[in-house]
Amino acid sequence: MLSVKDIQSVYFIGIGGIGMSALARYFNALGKIVSGYDKTPTPLTEQLEAEGIAIHFEENLELIPKQPDLVVYTPAVPKQHAELLYYQQQEVPVLKRSEVLGIISNSSFNICIGGTHGKTTTTTMTAHVLRHTGYGCNAFLGGISVNYQTNFWSDPRNVAVIEADEYDRSFLRLHPDIAVISSMDPDHLDIYGTEKNLQDAFIEFSQKLKPQGLLFSKYGLPRSSELKAGNHFTYSLDNTNADIYAKDIHMKDGSYTFSVKLPDIELNDVALHMGGLHNVENALVAIAIAQQLGISPENIKEAIAAFKGVKRRFEYVVKSSRMVFVDDYAHHPEELNALIKGAKALFPDRVCTVIFQPHLYSRTHDLSSGFAKALNQADKVMLLPIYPARELPMEGVESALIANQMQAGKVQLIEKAALLNQIKETVLNNKEQLHLLITAGAGDIDALVLPIAKLIEQHAG
Repeated sequence: MLSVKDIQSVYFIGIGGIGMSALARYFNALGKIVSGYDKTPTPLTEQLEAEGIAIHFEENLELIPKQPDLVVYTPAVPKQHAELLYYQQQEVPVLKRSEVLGIISNSSFNICIGGTHGKTTTTTMTAHVLRHTGYGCNAFLGGISVNYQTNFWSDPRNVAVIEADEYDRSFLRLHPDIAVISSMDPDHLDIYGTEKNLQDAFIEFSQKLKPQGLLFSKYGLPRSSELKAGNHFTYSLDNTNADIYAKDIHMKDGSYTFSVKLPDIELNDVALHMGGLHNVENALVAIAIAQQLGISPENIKEAIAAFKGVKRRFEYVVKSSRMVFVDDYAHHPEELNALIKGAKALFPDRVCTVIFQPHLYSRTHDLSSGFAKALNQADKVMLLPIYPARELPMEGVESALIANQMQAGKVQLIEKAALLNQIKETVLNNKEQLHLLITAGAGDIDALVLPIAKLIEQHAG
């Protein structure tokens, strides 16, 4: 079996992806020769290049290394990609990202955090607590930690905190000592076909735990009795039937203080400076894992208070007396519901305008009614066209599918080119009201965040 020490050079096809770039940084940190391809330059690929990784942006066999020790590709890359086809015809190991993570995690103590949503923030919180307290870990994150401005870091301690991605059944390649399942809501039905098949995969993920491994699962998950673990704790935001839950939750200025009931201890006066009650629930898992690893309660509380969040996970872009602007990666109805509900609870006196970009035709087709229900909580909604990502268009599937199921007069279908002007007219020119503006989606809506922030700045006062 291929091992990390046998690899001297690695080539990545789709290096700019959040999971792929974490792996690229891992090999780069080990002193390996790392290079890659991606379709377009992004701030993340620019950072990788600044770290010494060579990247090109055209499908061109003249630009690739001819005999790397390993080629890593993402399932998002088309099967007919010229570089991928070339390497598959050579005597070079060509592996998916998940297979490489499986190799890396074969010889470490692994904390693997999965769920159809909540996993990126929970993984980043957990890795942050281990880093901030001096416990130490290697971190493979599905988002950019605001504290450290990266999705990967290394440490001499042979402990890995890994975001366990269910897409393409990737997480079934991992070897967890501690596993988390935050949610099993229907998603990726283009891969799984049915909700039952998705649940089957999470049950199989729990069975990947090493003997006497430790599982944390959200209380009330469907088929939770089928989850297998040597030790199993449940957690919930506030359900006292769970093994771990929060008490005495107080909100102030977009932050929370609360107490945490753990199986054998209670932590009081925990402070989390991040919006969304769902993030209090995510923090419970990070706290419980740290406590199981023997980190002191005071050090855990200090680390949680110092946590600055994850880029695009309830991220405060602007926070002023008149305008709060939050950006979030939410692309599933449950995520969108938690985002809007949490934001409105924190800022109840503001007019809530949500700009949403649906992600994938298949997801929009399968979950349109859930999106409509979540978006109906907002006062106003601007709905952008669907971001296709890896998919071709589906007949009859467009953003209007969501809009047609929403309350009349609440939603407006809008193109990206017209968005800034519309925000100016309907939000910023309305100086009589306090505003809560939210951008949400997993496509390229993030490219609009800075222009919107600059527009808000121009109209401040």
